[in-house]
Amino acid sequence: MKQLQNILEILIFPSGLFLIVLGLAYNWIDRKLVARYQNRIGPRWFQPAADLFKLLANEEIVPDGVNPFLFTALPMVGLAGALTAALYVPIGGVAAYSYSGDLIVTIFLLSLLTICLGLAGSITIDRFSLIGAVRTLTQLFCYEAPFLLALLGPAIVAGSWRISDIIAYASGHTWLFITQPIGFVIAMIGLMGKLELPPFDAPEAETEIVAGPLTEYSGRGLALFWLGKAIELVIGLTLIATFFLGGMSNLLVFFAKTIGLLLILAGLQSLFARLRIDQVVGLWWRYGAILVLAQFLVMIVWKGVF
Repeated sequence: MKQLQNILEILIFPSGLFLIVLGLAYNWIDRKLVARYQNRIGPRWFQPAADLFKLLANEEIVPDGVNPFLFTALPMVGLAGALTAALYVPIGGVAAYSYSGDLIVTIFLLSLLTICLGLAGSITIDRFSLIGAVRTLTQLFCYEAPFLLALLGPAIVAGSWRISDIIAYASGHTWLFITQPIGFVIAMIGLMGKLELPPFDAPEAETEIVAGPLTEYSGRGLALFWLGKAIELVIGLTLIATFFLGGMSNLLVFFAKTIGLLLILAGLQSLFARLRIDQVVGLWWRYGAILVLAQFLVMIVWKGVF
């Protein structure tokens, strides 16, 4: 009976099928909100699912000069990393598994998709893919440290690297976005960089380099990469909501907090123009990490005084 429950948790809820459907739904909400902010109508509710099924049904063309195994395997590895990360995150208020140090493992698994994107662009001979791969990996080094440091703030005050312990602490104390506002802002911006959302969409700038590292991809490979990003959107919003907004106890609270954060993300996407890759490197890496470290110093001093 216990084995059946574990299988259901992995395949249906809180991970697996539920997460895929939720990723498609949140992708539609994000696109719809951005469209409304820009005075457009936006896609219909079933458009993300229609796009996914159409891509899965299309032929996958492997270009000349690439390793066919890597070209096919990288999208599956990236998606698998995102789905595995979801096992340790309380999607809908419930986590499938939990152990000491699962926060570090989750952050690494969330970065696996970006690494696969960079490798996917670098194994081709297309100039747009190569430029996109360089930008993807460059941007990875820029936002990963500030994003990690921002999520370590709640872990430090909770005294644990286990996600469930951090959420338990956040649920019983003042919302941490009040006591750690810099960490909250850095985490939100870091999530946008991780998902390559505007203004951090230089790696796949369609007006410059077509689709960046995904220029040579079609069919199933493109669908899996796109689905992985949709799933990471849900996981990222869940982590930020549970850490900084007082945790969550049920599905209603989960939807209210994550969709509220999605409203902010959509507004930021509409408000700012695309940053050049040198601007991301020069500004975000330098000042984002410094601001979070300064917040750590204030936390240490405050704890020592009081």
